[in-house]
Amino acid sequence: MKIKQILFAARPKGLPEAANFQTVETTLPELMPGEVLVKPLYFSVDPYMRGRMNDSKSYIPPFQVGQPIESGGVAEVVDSKDDQFKAGETVMSSGPRPFLPWATAAIFPGNHLRKIDNSIPLTYYLGLLGVPGLTAYFGMVDIGKPKAGETVVVSGAAGAVGIVVGQIAKIMGCRAVGIAGGAEKIKLLTDTFGFDAAIDYKGNADMDGALAAACPNGVDIYFDNVGGEISDAVIRHLNFFARVPLCGQIALYNATEVPIGPRIQPFMVTRSILMQGFIIGNYATRFGEGVKQLSEWIKAGKIKYTETVVEGFDQLPTALLGLFSGKNSGKMVVKV
Repeated sequence: MKIKQILFAARPKGLPEAANFQTVETTLPELMPGEVLVKPLYFSVDPYMRGRMNDSKSYIPPFQVGQPIESGGVAEVVDSKDDQFKAGETVMSSGPRPFLPWATAAIFPGNHLRKIDNSIPLTYYLGLLGVPGLTAYFGMVDIGKPKAGETVVVSGAAGAVGIVVGQIAKIMGCRAVGIAGGAEKIKLLTDTFGFDAAIDYKGNADMDGALAAACPNGVDIYFDNVGGEISDAVIRHLNFFARVPLCGQIALYNATEVPIGPRIQPFMVTRSILMQGFIIGNYATRFGEGVKQLSEWIKAGKIKYTETVVEGFDQLPTALLGLFSGKNSGKMVVKV
């Protein structure tokens, strides 16, 4: 069977570009006993993938040059030599590396797949009920520990994680303030997702003034998806005993030098601030808890969601690069 694959062609320096990807044709071998042939339906693209392009030690192995890029995805069974699966069923990878290769078809051992319920939108497994939703849930509940009446600020607020963070803040009785880029995203946060206020970092040269206006009582929880100058500004407004779930640093992922910013330790010491970095894998044994609670909030109409869906397998690199210029509102997925 002939398929197309998108390979990792070269490690980028700074911002990735089209030359870092290569599309090739190859032939899959015959299916062996215990194996399953799947056809991807949707792929997830996420900021953490930029880190995997570097040849450095991290919580997840780097991409290998000359090998297919991989990401979260949902697929349909085409053929199976594993009795647990049959053609037409919808699956996700559940093995030690729960990803799908960027290919138009792939072969998996049956014990590295799990069936999913296709009665709900399949993209929810990549977003609201997947890594972004669970990241928002555990980051807020376990590290943020929100209390009614507190002020929560989230950067990257119009992204897949940020929109859920803000809505959890509202469910918990907090004031939710989002930071995003562009008037359209600001309107989305306040009008659709119920944020109390939103700050356009692209159209606002005075972040300190904007934060003071949006957070008159200071900031109790800062859910940091961005880092860089935005976080430098927010940190100055943190209250005593504030909590900072440190989720991502997208503003710094393409830096070619180590940036020097404000020394935050004096703020943390004098205001007794807790800052804790985390990755969603830390909570793997509790995913069921997160999915259950998020599902209940969805059914109760307490959480809304939005996605940016890009059409076409060949658009995967373009979609990934679009994350770093803010092309997405909510979760970015590619429909194969």
